[in-house]
Amino acid sequence: MSDRPVSRSAPSTAERDAPAGGLARYVVAAALARCGDAGAVVGIVLLVTSTGGSGLLAGALGACITAPHLLGPFVGRRVDTAADGRRVIAAACVLYAVTLATAVLTWQTVPALVTGVLVAAAGLCGPLLTGGISSRLPAIVGPDQHTQRRAQGWDVATYGIGGTVGPSVVAALSGWLSPAAALLALAVAVLVASVCVLGLPFRPPTHGGDTDAVPRPWPTLALMARCGHLRRTGYMTMLVALSMASLPVTAVHLTTVFGVGAAAAGVLTAAYGVGNLAGSVVVMVRPLRGDPDRLMRVLAAAVVLGLVAVVLSPEFGVAIVAYGIAGALNAGFFAATLAARTEYAPRHARGQVFIWVAALKITSGSAGTALAGALTGFDARVPVVVGALLILAAVLASLIEYSVAGSRARRPASERGAVRPGADER
Repeated sequence: MSDRPVSRSAPSTAERDAPAGGLARYVVAAALARCGDAGAVVGIVLLVTSTGGSGLLAGALGACITAPHLLGPFVGRRVDTAADGRRVIAAACVLYAVTLATAVLTWQTVPALVTGVLVAAAGLCGPLLTGGISSRLPAIVGPDQHTQRRAQGWDVATYGIGGTVGPSVVAALSGWLSPAAALLALAVAVLVASVCVLGLPFRPPTHGGDTDAVPRPWPTLALMARCGHLRRTGYMTMLVALSMASLPVTAVHLTTVFGVGAAAAGVLTAAYGVGNLAGSVVVMVRPLRGDPDRLMRVLAAAVVLGLVAVVLSPEFGVAIVAYGIAGALNAGFFAATLAARTEYAPRHARGQVFIWVAALKITSGSAGTALAGALTGFDARVPVVVGALLILAAVLASLIEYSVAGSRARRPASERGAVRPGADER
């Protein structure tokens, strides 16, 4: 199977002349949207439990807002086929805010099933608030690789801000006012994000009016499986996400190992978040250089070192530092995956590729959390060890298939059998 990047048309004049303020508006829009997306789960759980709902119901409604992310690729195609992708994403932000606010305001006055449907409708918009918004970035900042890599550092930061600030704001407002007020604040933030998205620079659609040229979700996934660069981006992203999802679960159990209070688990997860933000700042100041395929392998291997540091931490203070290092290294790896999606995806299916990878990442993260919960029964550090081994396996698999593809590409055409003459197998 060919590993060569899928062909992309030359950047348009509009892309080359991106307004300087486009990136700033993008960062505001992305940060607000992702705060809303990341904080909603915590808010839903607090809303249910604070009003006497069972833990089972809280978990079920929480799942209603996260599980629909898996359907993201099936709604994401609209971003690539629309005459103006900004309007699709802005509409998703509005629908997210309205359905979430409606679920909150009608809670306890309608059946839980109705609340679940409303929350699921909001969750279905989630992929457009994450991968969908990210797919707009390449056209905003222009074709220069150095500029794109710096902008990807900002994008990583918006995910870090969303994952840290969103839940923190919910926790603070829930204690000060109520979980309902916290969720309504998130809805307002996402509404503001919709306005910011409409303020992004307009870029004409890459399909040139021929929407049939935009592949459908399953063919897009098949395309990703055929293209070695995108295939490796997919499975490395999934395994790193699965492994890193063990860290919050492990943090809870490490407090017992180190003999500190259970609340100290929050310190470890906060250290991870701070490290992640610090890593994104480093990528902004010193953008990644080189082939994204190689960068993913190198940075995934570096993430393993961060996990090893967590496993070998002899005391709580060292564990805090190790969690911060792991977060920073993961930020670098995430930036490399954004570069891979940008540079290897076909322009007419870029939005779908971004959303497919995001959906696979979320699925793997959920599986990693469940796996960590099962493995901590043996030892608090076992999930981290297993995660490190899985990442190493992914790095090794990527290196082997890249090397094999490269050796086939160097063979004379007469010895390559069905391989098309001149095809770049990498």
